[in-house]
Amino acid sequence: MKVKVLTIFPELFPGFLGHSLTGKALDEGKWSLEAVNIRDFAFDKHGSVDDTPVGGGAGMVMRPDVLGAALKEHYHGGRLINMSPRGRPLNQQLVRELALEDELTIICSRFEGIDERVLEAFGAEDVSVGDYILTGGEQAAQIMLDAVIRLLPGVLGNAESAAEESFEDNLLEYPQYTKPAVWEGKSVPEVLLSGHHKNIADWRLREAQKATEARRPDLWKKYLDSKKN
Repeated sequence: MKVKVLTIFPELFPGFLGHSLTGKALDEGKWSLEAVNIRDFAFDKHGSVDDTPVGGGAGMVMRPDVLGAALKEHYHGGRLINMSPRGRPLNQQLVRELALEDELTIICSRFEGIDERVLEAFGAEDVSVGDYILTGGEQAAQIMLDAVIRLLPGVLGNAESAAEESFEDNLLEYPQYTKPAVWEGKSVPEVLLSGHHKNIADWRLREAQKATEARRPDLWKKYLDSKKN
């Protein structure tokens, strides 16, 4: 996967994406990253990329001519994502969609937002990582990319790892345990020590169902609806 990120802080990339599984995958060429500095397309010596909002109001807005120039040079097709709190919520379904793309271009918003005209002109999709406000889209972009990159072929190394994680099949993940079998008087559930694969699978499914029903009634409803079809 080829990833381009348009930002006024290119030095923030790859950030934590340069470590662990995503960093190893970057080194191995399973995905590539280009961070484009939007200020390189400014029209003044100060590298200004924003201006006051038309109609008044607080804050500043990213200019369409500056961002548009950056997009004209660096956007050549594929999904164009604008990280924005007003966007489509990032969930595992969307992550799976994005992981199928050959190329992703991501706009990292700053200030009060971006002039709507440039987003419409290039067909950008707004995506939100949650109902809260960050200082910029760079943090949100890295969260989204982390979720996407780990689903690329060969990144996790074990296909079962992705298949059994939370949100797959609309269920939260079951509880996990490791050695020692007894810690501070608390024992690992006996069924997990039995070696009986079907009993273990059944236990894990029941625990995932219990956790989802208790913690995420919205997901639980989706799970129940999916079983009716």
